[in-house]
Amino acid sequence: MDDRTETAEPGSTNPPSGPAGAVGGVAGVRRQPGVARPGAALGSGQAPPGVPAARKAGGPPGRPGAHRGGAGGTGRVSGGWTPWLYLAPALVVLGGLLVYPIYQLGLISVFEYTQAQVSGGEPATFQGLGNYAELFGDPQFWQVLLATVLFAAACVVSTLAVGCALAVLLTRVRAVPRLALMLAAMGAWATPAVTGSTVWLFLFDPDFGPVNRLLGLGDHSWTYGRLSAFFLVLLEVVWCSFPFVMVTVYAGIRAVPGEVLEAASLDGASQWRIWRSVLAPMLRPILVVVTIQSVIWDFKVFTQIYVMTGGGGIAGQNLVLNVYAYQQAFASSQYGLGSAIGVVMLLILLAVTLVYLRLLRRQGEEL
Repeated sequence: MDDRTETAEPGSTNPPSGPAGAVGGVAGVRRQPGVARPGAALGSGQAPPGVPAARKAGGPPGRPGAHRGGAGGTGRVSGGWTPWLYLAPALVVLGGLLVYPIYQLGLISVFEYTQAQVSGGEPATFQGLGNYAELFGDPQFWQVLLATVLFAAACVVSTLAVGCALAVLLTRVRAVPRLALMLAAMGAWATPAVTGSTVWLFLFDPDFGPVNRLLGLGDHSWTYGRLSAFFLVLLEVVWCSFPFVMVTVYAGIRAVPGEVLEAASLDGASQWRIWRSVLAPMLRPILVVVTIQSVIWDFKVFTQIYVMTGGGGIAGQNLVLNVYAYQQAFASSQYGLGSAIGVVMLLILLAVTLVYLRLLRRQGEEL
């Protein structure tokens, strides 16, 4: 038996057989000295001829030794201050219109600041927390705070109920009634608070108001009693506030896929069940916004109470915190005490908003 290894002749296209042919050629191609085998550089750690070493290291052309996402780089794009540069004009405006007044409010609340200090007759005296101690020791403050919380809660619930109900109604009526309702709501929203309060006073006037005539109440005064006066103001607050809720919720309902509502109707769900089980969960982010806005607006109601109850009602029976702060600051010239009330209102609103958002985050809502 012949042990010799068979080699390919020069120019032959037949692959060599035997071990020498298996090592020396790939698919019939004979390896020549100084010529790399096809695919030999792939995964071998050596760069093929004609390729720079920088390309072998993974860097882009023209940057020897550069890495992409290596140990020394984080892959971040430079220019992290760019968003803040775009926000700078708005932040400057907010700082001038919001931050500085709040700073002045807090500063005045820790000083004895009365008409004597305003006119320059006496220097302002630092009192620390003296104004707050006087405020918290006044029983009237706690009565006004409780009335404010209950009144604001009633306004928020009523506004959300009316706004959401009318938003659902807008999706059920034809184009012409929908347009008429939208125009009427926009008119109520655009009416100034002083004008709206005056109109509602005329409607419920004991002598000339049409409401008493329609209800047969004679000369009944709605602003004389404490609860009836609060109820009258609540109606005016809801009237000028529900358009915001209605338009916002209506826009959210229009964004809900029609197949979802149709499937719920085919399953036999009533309108209330569709709202409670389908629409409300899907509209929760929108409801969060309108609820927080309503809480802030209704908690600091001033114009409606001041105009419709004559500055707080008989013997101050219809006072809320905003009107109470106005009386202390301008009617009694105790500007430090009035500023302390304003700071307390600010802290209460911040606390309510943060607690509400925290509860939603615990429920897994994305805000």
